[in-house]
Formats: sequence, C-alpha cells, structure tokens
Amino acid sequence: MSQDVTLLEGLLPHRVRWAQAVIPVLSADPAAVAEGYPEAIEAGLFPEEREHIAHAVAKRRVEFAAVRRCARRALQELGYPPVPILPGEQREPRWPEGVVGSMTHCAGYCAAAVARSGEVSALGIDAEVHAPLPEGVLDLISLESERAMLAELTERVPGAVHWDRMLFSAKESVYKAWFPLTRRWLGFEQADIELRLDGTFEARLLTTEEVAAPAVAGGSTVSAASASGTASASSSSTPTSSASAAPSAVSGIPRGFAGRWAVSGGLIATAIGEVVG
Repeated sequence: MSQDVTLLEGLLPHRVRWAQAVIPVLSADPAAVAEGYPEAIEAGLFPEEREHIAHAVAKRRVEFAAVRRCARRALQELGYPPVPILPGEQREPRWPEGVVGSMTHCAGYCAAAVARSGEVSALGIDAEVHAPLPEGVLDLISLESERAMLAELTERVPGAVHWDRMLFSAKESVYKAWFPLTRRWLGFEQADIELRLDGTFEARLLTTEEVAAPAVAGGSTVSAASASGTASASSSSTPTSSASAAPSAVSGIPRGFAGRWAVSGGLIATAIGEVVG
C-alpha cells in the first residue's frame, strides 16, 4: 500500500476536516506481534480509552489507537482540544458536543472525519481493501436489483473495480451516517444503492416511519461482512454536499443519502457528507 495515499481527497464537503494514517498490518495472533509495539501507538490514548481496550488483542488495540489519533488531529483543525473518544452502546464514536464525525479502519489504513453539527448534518466514511468480498457475503448484503447493477458495471468496466466491495463499503457509510441521526437499526437490505461511474452513489432507504426504525437492540450492520489495486475514480471537484441531492427526510428520518467513492492505493473508500441547508 502506498504511504502517500490520500484516499478521502475530494470525497467530502470542504467544511469537513479529516485525517488518515497508514498503519501496520498486524496478525490477530498475539504471539506474532513484536513486543512493545502496540504500547508505542497507544501512547496518545486517554486513561479511559486504555481501559476500554485493556483486554483486546494487539491488532484491535493498534486500530483503536491509530484511528483516534486521526480523529484528534481532525478535531484540532476544528478548534477542539484533545478529548477521549469512547465507543457508544453500538460501538459508534461519541463525539464532543456540537460535532458530527465518522471513523474507519481496515488492513493497513485508518481515517476519521469530523465537522460542526451546525454545518454538516450527517457524516459517514468507510475504507476497505480493494478486493472481492468473500464467497457468499454479497448475497447477504445486497438486493437483487443491486446484484444486477453490479453485473452491468462489471461488464462496462471489467476488472478495474471490485464493485461488490464498493457496494458493501457504501452501505457501511450509509449506516454510519444514519445511526447518529436516528439511533435506530438499519439493515443492509434497507439501503438500495446506485453506484455510478462518475465516482458518486445514491442510497435510497427502504424504510417507513413506522418500521424503519426499530430501536437498536444490539450489533452493528452485518459484522460477518467486515469482510476483510489502483485506479482513481473520485470526482475531481470539491463537493458542496457529498454528491447530488439525496431524497428528502420525512418526519426527521432520512429517506436517502448521496455519496462519493474512490479507489486508490489498493483501497476503496466511500463517503457521505450532508451539508446543512
């Protein structure tokens, strides 16, 4: 993976601040990790953050610490002092008052994006290794219409993009944007994604005010899929919103989101940033 990858460049509105880092790919086997290595990355954690991951494996501790280092760098650009960023009940980051944000990490990479809640209403980012999804995962996370779309995209741009992974990433970004607004579950089957060759996508949420929103009882989106090359396909202009206008909200529940995507340095990224007004 390139050390100078700028995966999120051009994917988010200018009011969003973001930071990224290339991190070592560690084995989940504690015996395979160099002695003392995780502690070096954890040096910037607050005591309560250290306590939260005290019993985690080294790989998890490094990812947790590295992405929070990115988050504090991004918050500093907004004028916020360093603060602990602990996970909420659904593992979502708990941001300072007046801030919306999102984090992501995958093998070798992490990033965080933040904005003032008075300027950006919803924010979701996701990064994935640019590789096909494991066998069987696509059927778990996609609609029949989406699988037809992926077949068409693959035919039009053969070999350039792993569209199944892009679809998964877009749905992850949708969930990250959705949950802080609603505090409600959203299944993969409740987001109908249209991926476009111009580096944008649109998510139509297949929910109603009555049923979209069962209160979250546990879990994240589809944890089974956290399913874990080089083309650039992001839009060149800096967006004033994440892409074209998304479907409007009903009674405060979003009906959809617009986003952008890119492939660079062996990674895929998707991002949603809905500007207020």
